[in-house]
Amino acid sequence: MDAERGLLALMGSGETSPTMVTLHRELVAHLEPEPGAVVLETPYAFQVNRDDISSRARDYFRRSVGLVTSVAPEAADATWGDSDGVRDRVRRAAWVFSGPGSPSYALERWAARGMDEVLVERVRRGYGVTVMASAAACTTGFAALPVYEVYKAGHAPAWLDGLDMFGALGLPVAVIPHYDNAEGGTHDTRFCYLGEPRLSALEKELPAESAVLGIDEHTALIIDLDSSAARVWGRGVLTVRRRGVSTLIPAGTSFTLDVLRGLVSGEEGAHTARPQPGSADPSLVEQPAGDAPATLEEVVNDLEGRFDAAREKRDARRMTEFVLALEAAIAEWGADMEEDQGGGEWARTVLRGLVRQLTAPAQQGMLEPERSLGRVLAPLLEYRRRLRAQGAYGQADELRDVLARGGVEVRDTGGAGLWLLSDAPPRPSRE
Repeated sequence: MDAERGLLALMGSGETSPTMVTLHRELVAHLEPEPGAVVLETPYAFQVNRDDISSRARDYFRRSVGLVTSVAPEAADATWGDSDGVRDRVRRAAWVFSGPGSPSYALERWAARGMDEVLVERVRRGYGVTVMASAAACTTGFAALPVYEVYKAGHAPAWLDGLDMFGALGLPVAVIPHYDNAEGGTHDTRFCYLGEPRLSALEKELPAESAVLGIDEHTALIIDLDSSAARVWGRGVLTVRRRGVSTLIPAGTSFTLDVLRGLVSGEEGAHTARPQPGSADPSLVEQPAGDAPATLEEVVNDLEGRFDAAREKRDARRMTEFVLALEAAIAEWGADMEEDQGGGEWARTVLRGLVRQLTAPAQQGMLEPERSLGRVLAPLLEYRRRLRAQGAYGQADELRDVLARGGVEVRDTGGAGLWLLSDAPPRPSRE
């Protein structure tokens, strides 16, 4: 296994979403088949649904990346042994991943178990692929932000001692993921829910030679520890912020760690605009970034808009296509470890609404059921048949219930299935 090529990847968010599949595959492409791959559950280990989160993560990496992983336990384990055994496995793993949760909890637990030294050592040695995302990314600087305590519990903003994984690279930085967060709507939730006033206050407590490293959502900073080369990947920017003045490095930009050190220390000056090829800083080389990947919310909004346009044209076939595309997107995003803030349930609510709208025209006499509704239902019922064949009875029942709420009853028979509208005779389907 070629784990001697060291890579450090920091992700601002979306670490187990469809947006990061391409990057994950790239990060492990040089590893031999079935490398030692470990998921550190520590940041979210205090959550009652930690087993479900771990299961979704393992399924994501297996299905989307082709990577078989194991989860490092928080306590002694018959397979892993005591803390020494866990540390040794993580130290030797070709690939290590840690993601969402609480930065303060992770730092406390890792320090108590000596895992902090192991993680820093991986960077210092330039060994293996180390992926730190969301809360875990927040722990990697010399100073770390206690997100839960500040945003959820109302504690006064204050820095914690971080892992300082960047210390070995000569980069005194505090890392802030979710840098461009906009969930607050009317209130400022940028900078990992800090907002500008609190970040400005915290900046004053940092040493003069240090800076804040901000990573936008669905964006990553990848550092090749062998060549000291770095690049920004994804849909947003990497921000180097010193005393309120920011250098914005867009996705697709490659640069050396010497350039980053200069920006952090202020020696190279600070740019207030995004660097472009041929600008004053020739060390920042911008590459084509391609189409920015979408979030689940953007996918849902886009498909809902397309559905509405098709409905205006009374195009039942296209309406059905967009419903099926939305269902596929929800399934794709189902493994996202951060999908615990209602996004998935909101998307499913939209899906149910669209399915109900598919049946409404026929119910109101706007479309002739046999010709129009039958064409709409055929692919939906075929999809339900596949779900049942795969043993996904819960999802199949949910689709049946959604159709029922839209006025279409599906009856499972020993042979072919039947569907019917209210006060209408049963109609055979191919299910």
